[in-house]
Amino acid sequence: MPQGSLEVFLVNAKGLENTDYLSAKMDPYVILMCRTQEQKSSVAAGKGSNPEWNENFVFNVSEGVNDLRLKIMDSDSMTADDLVGEVTIPLDAVFCEGNISPTSFNVVKDNRYCGEIRIGLNFKHQDRRERSVEEDFGGWKESAYRN
Repeated sequence: MPQGSLEVFLVNAKGLENTDYLSAKMDPYVILMCRTQEQKSSVAAGKGSNPEWNENFVFNVSEGVNDLRLKIMDSDSMTADDLVGEVTIPLDAVFCEGNISPTSFNVVKDNRYCGEIRIGLNFKHQDRRERSVEEDFGGWKESAYRN
């Protein structure tokens, strides 16, 4: 099973379905999830259906990681944020190749196409013996202090 670091380059999205019925432009952001790790992009305020982020995110990859999941959300100030759509990206290809140049993936909601999101991926293998205790235990780190 591959272990190492996965760098995600969140480029942009095109043709997202507008969830803001009251205003002309939605304010999209992306929640990126890799197993138990979760990170959030900045809000592309007022960018509507064609936002650009150009942001990088890094995840520690360990046993059992098979895919990267993205949730595209619309930030709302007066109500709960709306789900625009989701993407699940299998990671087998990037584990084998090492990187995937920015590629468009279909955004879906309720099994219906809702636009595209463009993502680049880069994976750096790491031997198990090089990994730290913190990575193996999800952020827990033993204190060096002893009585």
